[in-house]
Amino acid sequence: MAYKVFIKKNHKVIVRWVPDRPWYVRHKFTMAGVSIFTVVSLILFSNVSGYAPAVVKTAPKDIPATTPLTETVPLAHQAPPTAIASQPIAVGQDDPPIMESSTTPWQTVTVSKNDNLALIFDRLGLSPQTLFMVMKSVDNHPGLLKHLVPGEQLRFHIDGGNLEQLQYEPDLTTMLDINRAETGFNSAIVQTELEQRRTEASGVIKDSLFLAGQKAGLSDNIIMRLVAIYGWDIDFALDIRSGDQFKVIYREQFKEGKKVGEGPIIAAEFINRGHVYRSVRYTTEDGHTGYYNEDGYSMRKAFLRTPVKFSRISSGFSLHRKHPILNRIRAHKGVDYAAPRGTPIKATGDGTVIFAGTNGGYGRSIILKHGGIYTTVYAHMSRFARGISRGKHVDQGDIIGYVGSSGLATGPHLHYEFRVNGVHRNPLTVILPKALRIAKSELPRFKSTTTPLLAMLDTGDTKLANKGNSADDQVMLALKDTDPSDSPIQ
Repeated sequence: MAYKVFIKKNHKVIVRWVPDRPWYVRHKFTMAGVSIFTVVSLILFSNVSGYAPAVVKTAPKDIPATTPLTETVPLAHQAPPTAIASQPIAVGQDDPPIMESSTTPWQTVTVSKNDNLALIFDRLGLSPQTLFMVMKSVDNHPGLLKHLVPGEQLRFHIDGGNLEQLQYEPDLTTMLDINRAETGFNSAIVQTELEQRRTEASGVIKDSLFLAGQKAGLSDNIIMRLVAIYGWDIDFALDIRSGDQFKVIYREQFKEGKKVGEGPIIAAEFINRGHVYRSVRYTTEDGHTGYYNEDGYSMRKAFLRTPVKFSRISSGFSLHRKHPILNRIRAHKGVDYAAPRGTPIKATGDGTVIFAGTNGGYGRSIILKHGGIYTTVYAHMSRFARGISRGKHVDQGDIIGYVGSSGLATGPHLHYEFRVNGVHRNPLTVILPKALRIAKSELPRFKSTTTPLLAMLDTGDTKLANKGNSADDQVMLALKDTDPSDSPIQ
């Protein structure tokens, strides 16, 4: 027997007698662990290449010590003397063949965060003098190599520790090529024209435009461009219905047979509630690129239908609404768009800020004047956009503030009003001013240029305008990008 001593929290000492167990019982878990470790070790050791525990190598006493050791095998399994011959030793079939490492003077370096050309040259063992001569050679191309972006790549041709050539592609169509010369380095810009291919996609909306667009193979970028084209005619938050249809013809850009980007939409059709909207991309004689309907009217209207990306309309236009806070009948002369706090608010049209401040129950609000007769009001903001003040001119689509709940508001939303000659009109149903139209003198050119594109919408044949006729030459000339960045709201 043995005893154990226990000390409780109240410092009381208790002695208990316990039966004395054999050592192999007390240490049974330790012994089990040692046994398992021994078995696993033997299994692993037995699988080591070259180890054969069933064979014992011995050296007969009558053989000189210089004779190699041989395996002792039963006589019944020994090969006859004639079968023993000198054969070359073969390498195991599982051993990979030995390949000579091939070296190339070209090295590709990917720019990392906080990287610059000096650090890259230092890592490659290139001298500061070489860096100075390289930067001197690009004086005619200001900005290149000075501000590298993480993820960009540079290709170095280094021979014998000396830089012979450096290539850098700041974009898909431009390459800076630097070569060693007798007195330093020479640089040149090499331009590559991307291959343009026309692609057609169409779909029927069942749940949402984005799901239908993705099912049709459209990227989010093309879907957003489609929304931007029709944003003046269709409220994509309220007007979309199941069964609406769309068709898009756009360009894809390829370099060396690989898709590298997407060009603009060149023609589109949207059927909303049975109404057909068509648009084509056209460049005017003065170089302005935009989208127009079949009759030459710009798709870009004087006003956007909605100034904010909202989740729902919490209150519509009504002259007999009961105010949720004042608890009495009070006309609601605008539309309330419920949206998360901080959601950007856009100016629905070009205009001038005539008020920006706190205005009673409206809270932080802005009033814009558009020409002579139109006024828009944006209320309950959390804050104004930077630079917004009285007298400031803003363009359609500019961010002027952010959604909040200042003033008499029960939650974050935008209160938006549309006034014509000071009279409140329902923003959802008011007839907006007509869009600008192509000049009469340019209409023949517009018609001849856009007719093949509209025919492509009818037939779905994107090769229709690729037959080398004069009309196609006009199409390609008119659709050639004149702006460096193709904005989706042009």
